[in-house]
Amino acid sequence: MQRKNFILALFMMIMVTSLFAQESVESLGFSLDVVWLFIGAILVFIMQAGFAMVETGLTRAKNATNITMKNVMDFCFGVIMYWMIGWGFMYGKDALGGFIGTDQFFHGPMELNVENGNFYKSWFFQVVFAATSATIVSGAMAERTQFKSYLIYTCFISAFIYPISGHWVWGEGWLANLGFHDFAGSTVVHSVGGWAALIGAMVLGPRIGKYVKNANGHVLIKAFPGHNIPYAALGVLLLFFGWFGFNAASTGVATVGDGGIWSGLNIARVSVTTCLAAAAGAIGALIFSWIWFKKPDCSMTLNGLLAGLVAITAPCAVVSPGASVVIGFIGGVLVVAAVEFIDKVLKIDDPVGASSVHLVCGIFGTIAVGIWGNAPDADVVGLLHGGGFHQLGVQLLGVVSVGAWTAILSLILFLVIKATVGLRVAPKEELMGLDISEHKAEAYTGFQIFSNM
Repeated sequence: MQRKNFILALFMMIMVTSLFAQESVESLGFSLDVVWLFIGAILVFIMQAGFAMVETGLTRAKNATNITMKNVMDFCFGVIMYWMIGWGFMYGKDALGGFIGTDQFFHGPMELNVENGNFYKSWFFQVVFAATSATIVSGAMAERTQFKSYLIYTCFISAFIYPISGHWVWGEGWLANLGFHDFAGSTVVHSVGGWAALIGAMVLGPRIGKYVKNANGHVLIKAFPGHNIPYAALGVLLLFFGWFGFNAASTGVATVGDGGIWSGLNIARVSVTTCLAAAAGAIGALIFSWIWFKKPDCSMTLNGLLAGLVAITAPCAVVSPGASVVIGFIGGVLVVAAVEFIDKVLKIDDPVGASSVHLVCGIFGTIAVGIWGNAPDADVVGLLHGGGFHQLGVQLLGVVSVGAWTAILSLILFLVIKATVGLRVAPKEELMGLDISEHKAEAYTGFQIFSNM
């Protein structure tokens, strides 16, 4: 009898211990997921500083304070608008056949439990993505935009334009249901920001002295060199650093799970493809610009690195390291060609090449999924791996639909702002510099800043 009781007690102890162990493992897994997404969000947040440094470095000294203010305040206004409205449109209850979310506005429960913890970690990660999309426009519209008008635009894109198109892809909307794949945002984030940047620069018009007709009627295109290339290089490296959060943390979890593309097992591969594509993008831009301009152009090379990053953002989880090198290299070549085309053919003045980097390479990266994608377990198989034209067609549909949505809404928004509060500063204020005219403050107090128009 004693022996039987001992065996029963031992059995019960083993059962209780195993239950506690299982609960501990699950708790540890959830904790790892929370910490990983938090780290990823912090890395993406650092990109805001990167954008500020890139845009400041590639523009003129008399506008440095204005650029800094825009990159700080578009995040601050964007965060509030995304909390109030944007998150609900993006991740709320689906309506209108996958078009828009309809609840979770002003959301944020007080009770701390697993469900609410999942919400908070997801919201914090997603809000920095929304801020990235909004801040892309700053560089394209630099040096001649009214500060208040830029803030109005920021609120609108963070609350409405970005979240609704984001719902189509990441909120289980109609594009997601068709199989559209954008792992970390070549279209959702970068193309949306790029389209808004291109439309904004077009409506705004070029900086004074950028395109001038000579006596023969030929248009002379004047370059306005950036005042601080080391700033720009530091900004690009900060963006490169932050991009490992942008792409790798888009797995959403750190735990291994079933080993698919959305598991922690894919973090390392995503980091490798991201790193290789960025390096290849810089090399591609360096070689192409060296051939084209007969010199190794620094600003083009820096933009080439960013081009490689933007291009790999959609396919980073579904392509091999070798394919990522090809994708990044093509992105680097594309950005140089796009900068020249937008500047010299379209005559749209984009001071930092934002539309070339984020729009052109965002489109290419999205299409690259349909060409090089090789993840049968995720139903993403591109043309080169026997998938036929299906995935490529879905990717093209996503590019066109998100592009049309963003371009049309951005055009209406900028035209309304232009007709009401005004979009552009007065010529005198532009020539003086926006630091003095808009903010009554110099970025470099005590230095004499000479304007070159």
